[in-house]
Amino acid sequence: MNIMCIINEPTAAAIAYGLDKKVTSTGGKNVLIFDLGGGTFDVSILKIEDEIFEMKAIAGDTHLGGEDFENRMVNHFVQEFEKKLKKDM
Repeated sequence: MNIMCIINEPTAAAIAYGLDKKVTSTGGKNVLIFDLGGGTFDVSILKIEDEIFEMKAIAGDTHLGGEDFENRMVNHFVQEFEKKLKKDM
């Protein structure tokens, strides 16, 4: 096997989408894929035209993910509990 490059998850998802949908519309189709993982957030924007995938943009944040949302929710409900029941957690 000759590995030519490694791609991130949202890019792989966009390619799978394009191959599955067989996008052939005139002018192509712009596709936005985002991946909100447990600890990271990644976004890819591609243009798919006649089975050609042109990467327009890739971005991500390695410090934003599902765990961050969970932490914020826990903190919120702890504050609500302490405020309503006048108890310290």
